[in-house]
Amino acid sequence: MPFMEKEITKQKQKLNILILSCGTGGGHNAAGMAMKEYLESQGHYVDFPDYLSFAGERVSKAVSRIYVKTVQKAPKVFGAVYKIGDAVSHHVKKSIVYYANSGMDEYLRKCLEKTEYHAILVPHLFPAETLTSMKRKGIKLPLTVAIATDYTSIPFWGETDCDYYVVPSEEVGEEFIQAGIPEHKLLPYGIPTSLAYSQRIGSDEAVKRIFGGKTFERESGKIYLVAGGSMGAGNISQLVKELEKRGGTHDFILVVCGSNKKLEEKLKQEFEAEQNIMIYGWTNEMPVFMQAADVLFTKPGGLTSTEAATAGCPMVHINPIPGCETANMNYFIRRGYSISAKGAEQQAEAGIRLAYDQKLREQMKARQQAEFKGNTAEKIEALIYSKVNIN
Repeated sequence: MPFMEKEITKQKQKLNILILSCGTGGGHNAAGMAMKEYLESQGHYVDFPDYLSFAGERVSKAVSRIYVKTVQKAPKVFGAVYKIGDAVSHHVKKSIVYYANSGMDEYLRKCLEKTEYHAILVPHLFPAETLTSMKRKGIKLPLTVAIATDYTSIPFWGETDCDYYVVPSEEVGEEFIQAGIPEHKLLPYGIPTSLAYSQRIGSDEAVKRIFGGKTFERESGKIYLVAGGSMGAGNISQLVKELEKRGGTHDFILVVCGSNKKLEEKLKQEFEAEQNIMIYGWTNEMPVFMQAADVLFTKPGGLTSTEAATAGCPMVHINPIPGCETANMNYFIRRGYSISAKGAEQQAEAGIRLAYDQKLREQMKARQQAEFKGNTAEKIEALIYSKVNIN
């Protein structure tokens, strides 16, 4: 059989994949879901349990709740902890994070005994630490692939030992090398996103889907999308007020609060009388919202930023949580994928200027599309096929 025919036959074999993440930040789970969506669309079998739930639902909920509340209520505390972790990670080979997650060895071993997986994908540091501990104990593992979901090497990646690390770009890969990850393990494939972000339906069709079939005249007004990320973090209320005050009378402001129910209720009460302000909670229609919007205002989470750039949505980065989000924002601004400003007033003004500056918008979208192809999941699938034996 010719070589090409062998490759085609091989690629028709179905894979068994385990994806491990947890609820400390929506981006990790979103990357995992993007991988699950793509792999299942190709006919593969995918398990995607909550990694922390192996230790019990109470443990999973407690850890996730502490993380979310810290980010929402005390971002400076989170930033301080991140900074300490970054300093510690440069001076120790095994951190408290490693030892905490090594306690999950037995739970994960039992999981692996139930199903023979071809590969384990980990878009989160915690399960990567557990897999590293298991490997050091001589436990046989399938192919392990870590997936970075930020545009920087977060603290403690350097103490893990996965077979490969999918990173957003070669530039970010340099940070992983500095952290101690061997260069041959790094693959600059990008961050996986749902297939919907790379599927173009057109801005007019997107508007119709949001406004119940109605059209929108771009000449008379603009559509601004405000998103706080999966947790609805940031001073969203003040930004919306500034946009309303400085924007045109025919503008629309769409606000997505994510899973932050309190913020959703607060904004609905606050802007109840405003016909041009629409408040949403959790939605699966973010790709549609992004294609409808003239400008997106979003905190610089790695996943949200990647999704927006993949959708070709001009964006203003707002209110980064100190740490990896600051690095994400700097990366995007440096490459012309977004702009930013400090304070709600300046952010609103920057977004309005961007909405009306057609040249800048087109330049930003062109730069986004040059890097963000939406094919990361496909590349990871090809990697798995090239590295595992399929019977």
